[in-house]
Amino acid sequence: MKAFLNELYDYNYYCNKKLIEACTGLEVVPDGIQRLFCHVLNAHHNWNARIMDVAPQFGPWQLHEVPAWADLHYDNQRNSFEIITNADPLGRRVNYENSEGRVFSNTLQDILFHIINHSTHHRAQITAALRAEGLEPPSLDYIVYKR
Repeated sequence: MKAFLNELYDYNYYCNKKLIEACTGLEVVPDGIQRLFCHVLNAHHNWNARIMDVAPQFGPWQLHEVPAWADLHYDNQRNSFEIITNADPLGRRVNYENSEGRVFSNTLQDILFHIINHSTHHRAQITAALRAEGLEPPSLDYIVYKR
């Protein structure tokens, strides 16, 4: 399972990096796209913080300047790989408080998969928004990544 999670995180890194490159090449990143991608970065950071039992540095919808995205993304990826590498077992429960102050408990494996699924969901919204702006988004298909 750890190998599979590492592969999913590699794919997640690839996709986010492609979107960062696409947005870096724009004169102006539309507000909705910036808001969604910052949310992807913040949510990944916040889940890592919950798993590591440290205080998160960002609010769920906090905005970041486009030039900061790559470093934030790299830090998220590095922390997730450390979590996966040191996870024993993946079925351990992680107790956390959500952004609304409610307390929950889920397995580490479920949280790690949620991070990927959440990112995929919002990347789809971002690619739709890029198309609505008349721009061609990068191909983020898993099979293209695996080629």
